[in-house]
Amino acid sequence: MHLLLDFLPVIAFFIAYKVADIYVATQVIMVAAPVIVALTWIITRRLRPMQALSAVLVVVFGGITLLLHDSAFIMWKPTVLNWAFGLAFLASELKPFGGKPLVRRLMEADSGQLDLEPGLWQQLNRVWGGFFISMGLLNLIVFKTFPEPVWVNFKLWGMLGLTFAFAIAQGFWVAARSRPANGGAQ
Repeated sequence: MHLLLDFLPVIAFFIAYKVADIYVATQVIMVAAPVIVALTWIITRRLRPMQALSAVLVVVFGGITLLLHDSAFIMWKPTVLNWAFGLAFLASELKPFGGKPLVRRLMEADSGQLDLEPGLWQQLNRVWGGFFISMGLLNLIVFKTFPEPVWVNFKLWGMLGLTFAFAIAQGFWVAARSRPANGGAQ
C-alpha cells in the first residue's frame, strides 16, 4: 500500500507532463506529494519519514525548477532522494545512528511479525542501501544521457518497475530466511 501511495504523485506528474509540459508537471507533483503526506497522516496518524523527505525535496527542487525555469533541478530530485535513502540505510548500522539496521526498524514497525537473524538484517539493510544508491545513479545516467521525454517515462515506468521487482525479490528472500515470530517455539 505504501508503494502505491508513494508513486501517486509520480503518476500525477507523468499525466500532467503528457498533457502539458515539465513545468506544469512540476507544479502538479509539488501539490500532490504534500497532499499524499497529509492524507497518510490523517489515515494512519503516522508520519513516514521517507515519504515526508520526498515531499520536501519535491517542493525544494520543484521550486528551484520553476524559479529558474530549468528542468534539470526536478530531474536531479530522484537521484538526491535515492542517495539520501541509500546513505540512511547504510549509516543506520553505525552506533551514532542507533546501530540497528534501518530496514529492521521499518519492517518491525510495519508488521512486528518478522524475525531474522541479526546478520541477515544487516545483509538485507546493505542490499536496500545499495539498491537506493544504484537507483540514484541510474536516474542520473538516464537524465544526463537521454532526452526529457525518455526520462519522464523512466521516472514512472522504469523506477516503478525496478522498485516493484526489487520489493518482490526481497520479499521472497526474507520469506525464505525468516523464523516464526515466536522464535520457532511450538
